[in-house]
Order: sequence, then C-alpha cells, then structure tokens
Amino acid sequence: MRARLVVLGSGEGTNLQALIDACRDPGYGARVVAVGADRPAAGTLARAGQAGIPAFTVRLADYPSREDWDVALTRACTAYAPDLVVLAGFMKLVGKPFLDRFGGRCLNTHPALLPSFPGAHGVRDALAHGVKVTGCTVFLIDESVDAGPIVAQACVPVADDDDEAVLHERIKVTERALLRDTVGRMVREGWSVHGRKVRIGP
Repeated sequence: MRARLVVLGSGEGTNLQALIDACRDPGYGARVVAVGADRPAAGTLARAGQAGIPAFTVRLADYPSREDWDVALTRACTAYAPDLVVLAGFMKLVGKPFLDRFGGRCLNTHPALLPSFPGAHGVRDALAHGVKVTGCTVFLIDESVDAGPIVAQACVPVADDDDEAVLHERIKVTERALLRDTVGRMVREGWSVHGRKVRIGP
C-alpha cells in the first residue's frame, strides 16, 4: 500500500508538481491524496485540479483567530488520513493543534543550508553574507521557525555574478529533486527521530 501524502502550498506549486510526477511511478511508494492552500488563487490548487486530486482552501481571514484557523487546517488535513504532510511553499506558520496532530511527520523546505539563514529571505541573506556555497534543506517542522530536525540537505554553488533571482531559481531546481527523493525514501524505508537527528531507514 502506498503512503498517503497531503501537500500544502501557497504559490505556483512546482514542488507539488515534482511530487505528483514522482507518484505516477507505483514504485515511488506514495500518492498525493489531497492538496491544500491558504488562498484560493494558489497555483497548487490549479495543479491539483489538472491531476484530478481533491483540493481544499483554508483562508486565515475566514476565522476569528489564528488558533481557530489552525484547528480548521488540522481538521481539513486529517480528513484525508495522511501518512506524511508536506509544506511545499506554504507561507503560513502552523500552530499547536497542527503540530500535536502531525508532529514528526510534516516536512518543510528552505532555500538555504539550515541552521544558516533561516526566515523569509534565506537566499538574499546568504548572498549578502558572501557565502560561496548555499543550498536547500528538507526538515521536520516544530514550534520554531526553520529550526526543526534536518532530514536532508543539498549544496548549490554561488557564482560571483549571481543575484537573488538567479540563485533562487537554481536552488529551486535542486530543492525539487531533494524533496522528491527524500519523500520517496521516507515512505519506502521509514524514518525515526532521536532528538535533533533524523534517520531514514530501519
């Protein structure tokens, strides 16, 4: 039986598309059972529709508090009984109800080699710091911002003439492959978390 993925996104959905494409191979070990977004115009919803995948939207503005929104998001994801939740460009921080339900099995990505350059401007901050190598990180979310246990990382060289847009695009290509490969390994081989260390496999 293939693992069930729920993917949440706010943007164009290129990471989602990488997972949808990978899941077409039965040997990948997973299938995307639902796609969620926090805004109705998210490209992730259009990609879900094109692939025939159920989709839902949980807008923060529709709820009286952040916690109410978080409870609603948790309920919407839970309805699809996911084995793994993937935040693929999801631009909202989740809270305690969500973490209580999906802690230890919710992945996020970041366009830098954490713990360096966390936050919304990881690519810009890496360039400003003058690093020669940056990259991307797949990690398990926790109550902190971009500081959960690291599952996988990949390096991307920084060229002397890179600007933020050019470097970010190159990181995204690597990020899509890293996310696809990491999710595949996790669902096929299993994973365990010991403190801050994540191990894929038995």
